[in-house]
Amino acid sequence: MTTTTTLLETVEQEPHGPAHASVIWLHGLGADGHDFATLPPQLGISSDLAIRYVFPHAPIMPVTVNMGTRMRAWYDIASMDARGQDEPGMRRSATSIEALIAREVARGIPSRQIALAGFSQGAAMALFTGLRHAAPLAGLVALSGYLPLHEKLPAEASAANHRIPLLMAHGTYDNVVPYGLGQRTADVLRATGYRVEWHKYEMAHQVCMEEVQEIGRFLTRVLSPSPTERHAESTPAAGSSK
Repeated sequence: MTTTTTLLETVEQEPHGPAHASVIWLHGLGADGHDFATLPPQLGISSDLAIRYVFPHAPIMPVTVNMGTRMRAWYDIASMDARGQDEPGMRRSATSIEALIAREVARGIPSRQIALAGFSQGAAMALFTGLRHAAPLAGLVALSGYLPLHEKLPAEASAANHRIPLLMAHGTYDNVVPYGLGQRTADVLRATGYRVEWHKYEMAHQVCMEEVQEIGRFLTRVLSPSPTERHAESTPAAGSSK
């Protein structure tokens, strides 16, 4: 039996000319695709890269930790101690994100020119989906997030993305997704051979301008020409942080 996935609604920003790359940006719990839609002009990326930005809206669902309130979420959170373990919800959202990647490929963007980015719960989904994606992607950006179900990654990881560039950043005063959780994710990924560029900032569960500029530099690197050479680059310095 053939199943189809209904595409998520999105907010999209097109470059001035034909798009040569795409960034799919996933919002956090309770937000929507408009949350980061004002960000691209602040990234400092040259218009010559011709990037299409896609900001999807997560489905609306009851979230247990918020007393069952219905809101946009990529998966349910049962408690703060069991963060991110709604496996069926995560896999449903991963399928929806995969459909957005497939649409970008259908619109003429090679997978190596597609980056996934996300904040908080969106960062969790960017990591969860990107590290399992069958075709090589340009890069992953995970802000104030973590990798859920990390114990299942070794059996499910895509060989095509084992050398994918990863940018992770976290606030040292984050009281929503603790800083240590993000740092442990970076350590686990590095221990299994992933190339993680880690940055820390003296902030809470938020995004700061210094971080935005770092994201812009990262996306410029991974979405510039010669993707084959990008995947062969050496691992960033383990102590890279700000």
